[in-house]
Amino acid sequence: MKTSRKITTQRRHRRIRRKVFGTAERPRLAVFRSHRHIYAQVIDDVAQHTLASASTLDRELREKFKETGTATQEAAALVGRSVAERALQMGISRVVFDRGGKLYHGRVQALAEAAREAGLQF
Repeated sequence: MKTSRKITTQRRHRRIRRKVFGTAERPRLAVFRSHRHIYAQVIDDVAQHTLASASTLDRELREKFKETGTATQEAAALVGRSVAERALQMGISRVVFDRGGKLYHGRVQALAEAAREAGLQF
């Protein structure tokens, strides 16, 4: 029996999360991608606390998506820049990237590259 894409993604996510762990010195940049939106959080797994976050649902970013929509690589890049700026304001410059079981391609890749360009190191 062929496994579905959802099950494959869930298996990949569990496998990644066994290895990727965020600390206070180097928190985890977690990415969640749905069909319409993309979310990014900088998480300290030791304290179980979200330090910074950004998504296509943020009010500051929402006006920029009027023409293009929220499910584009440009929108993901804006979210990546935004979460990187918020993390840098908190003094966080090094993170561990958690792609959330998704392939490093398309919107996930655009978010990661924009966060790197904005100053995050991973």
